[in-house]
Amino acid sequence: MATETQSATDTGLALPDWQAGVVGGIAGAAVMAVLVSLMNAAVLAGAIPALYGLSGGIAGWVVHLSHGAVLGVVFAALVERGYPGAHSTGTVVGLGLLWGVLTWVGLAALVMPLWLSAVGFPMAPPFPNFAPPSLLWHAVYGGVLGVAYAGLR
Repeated sequence: MATETQSATDTGLALPDWQAGVVGGIAGAAVMAVLVSLMNAAVLAGAIPALYGLSGGIAGWVVHLSHGAVLGVVFAALVERGYPGAHSTGTVVGLGLLWGVLTWVGLAALVMPLWLSAVGFPMAPPFPNFAPPSLLWHAVYGGVLGVAYAGLR
């Protein structure tokens, strides 16, 4: 009877935590942006770029992907500092989903309506804006971020 021995091989594909956060954040934001484009394109073409005095779909994508990258780095820092032993894929994906919900509450529902009103955006949502589609979009962002982050680091 033969026995097989398997050993782990370093593929060299692992990224430092912050870089995995950037890539995971961009991936999550891209998937989220596709959903937003399909469900309510005006958010990505109008509201998101208006935060910075911009307009148009490309500007919305650039701003949204940039936000995703920054929030991905913050996620990586929180995971590595706050939960140093929480490195199983399931735990990291769960933390990603939680992060998506927290960004929805803090940024989309509370900060964004105030910011859009402050810059004079004519279609600023009411404050607070706990819109269920936005919760879905942010949960998808967090889930993709968690999966990518777990796989890349």
